[in-house]
Amino acid sequence: MAPNFVHYVVLEIPNITPNTSFAGVFRSLSGLELSFDVLEYLEGGNNETVCRLPGRMRYPNLVLEWGMVDDEMLLKWFAQTRAGAQLQEITLTLAATQGNVSTEIRKFSFTDAFPVHWAGPALAGDGGPGDWGERLEIAHSGLKLDA
Repeated sequence: MAPNFVHYVVLEIPNITPNTSFAGVFRSLSGLELSFDVLEYLEGGNNETVCRLPGRMRYPNLVLEWGMVDDEMLLKWFAQTRAGAQLQEITLTLAATQGNVSTEIRKFSFTDAFPVHWAGPALAGDGGPGDWGERLEIAHSGLKLDA
């Protein structure tokens, strides 16, 4: 029987976790999307057509779940947001492991990121440490595209 694939997301914040190479590893990621508002422009004298133009770009918050943060510095960064957000560049690496082989699938970097929500592990009666997981939500100013 072939070993199963295990997919995970590695969160890197270079200025927050200097003692480790990553801030946390998570099994779930949502909010990895971009969209434009669409502005409709009614052209004078032409009642048959509505011109549609791109407006502002929108970025939902990134939500990382079913993971564990590796360093208390991440929680200190979260607590610091109360006094004023410390904007950081973050990197999310999508990776997969099969047996003893790990492969990085793709990396995404985001600018001006700061944490907006954290939830610790939920401890249930029958669940063991493998069922524990933290949830981290991060706001950002957009996907960083290298020129």
